[in-house]
Amino acid sequence: MKALVLEEYNKFVYKDVAEPQIAAGEVLIKVKACGICGSDVHGMDGSTGRRQPPVIMGHEASGVIVRTGEGVDRWKEGDRVTFDSTVYPLNDWYTLKGRYNLSEGRQVVGVSPVEYKRHGAFAEYLAVPQHILYKIPDSVTFEQAAMVEPAAVAAHAVRLSGVKAGDSAVVLGSGMIGTFIVSMLKASGATPVIAVDVDDAKLAMAARYGATVLINSTNQSVAETVRAHTKERGADFGFEAIGISVTVNTLIDSLRKGATAVLVGNVTPTIEFPLQKVVTTEIKVQGSCAINGEYEIVLDMIASGALKVDDMISAVAPLSEGAEWFRKLYHREGNLNKVILAP
Repeated sequence: MKALVLEEYNKFVYKDVAEPQIAAGEVLIKVKACGICGSDVHGMDGSTGRRQPPVIMGHEASGVIVRTGEGVDRWKEGDRVTFDSTVYPLNDWYTLKGRYNLSEGRQVVGVSPVEYKRHGAFAEYLAVPQHILYKIPDSVTFEQAAMVEPAAVAAHAVRLSGVKAGDSAVVLGSGMIGTFIVSMLKASGATPVIAVDVDDAKLAMAARYGATVLINSTNQSVAETVRAHTKERGADFGFEAIGISVTVNTLIDSLRKGATAVLVGNVTPTIEFPLQKVVTTEIKVQGSCAINGEYEIVLDMIASGALKVDDMISAVAPLSEGAEWFRKLYHREGNLNKVILAP
């Protein structure tokens, strides 16, 4: 089969590789669409340490089952499916407690840190276990289904936060995840929903997805503007969708005493953290990791029209052109949002 392989940092090769073999409990999927995640773009240069070459990346995908392994009883050839980006063990203590995203030994599709290598969906075929599969509703396209993973990451962060109708919220970063967080906050009844970024085009997208206040941090004071829209107290909830020191510190400065900060961004292993500010204002800090059952929610939202994803898709291109699209995204050419590759 053909695959887009990260052979060394910053070097992709579109080449023939062996077709994956399915084990008991697994299915073989013919990939129809796979989105380029921001974590893939950051990972291609080695900065995250989680895409060690050679590796086939890609975890935001959809396709059709073409083969089923022994013991697969809920799925059949021809089923249109998407799948969780996390492969988790069913008998783990955390899984049994309903928190499979924290399970020991979990692996992320298309990721290769030191501990493991699991090839992903920038390929014609992919083998995954049946328990991470989700049926795509008839009204949802393969390209739309490839958008479920980032939307589900956002849904998980908002559900985990405990935000309620009437709560104020600020979101640092109006990229893919940040904008979906905005959309989920709007659906939860939060108000105002404040989006922060350095890019006016991304802020405009956040506005289309429900942000009621837009802040360009290059020419506005984030904390002061947030307070101006929250009775001079600061936001009740804050979401950081980038993962660097400056934006985490800005988020903390924008929250009221006793607020909740949800950290979603994950591009750097360590940051400088405003410890005394957090301690003296009793701000609660909540990490949000991946997804924990939100796929079905997001698929239903897309199918019903409650969540629009088409505006986020900047291009659908052949997998053979993947290296060039990675280059464009890495160098931030053309104000691109989601690029989907089709094998």
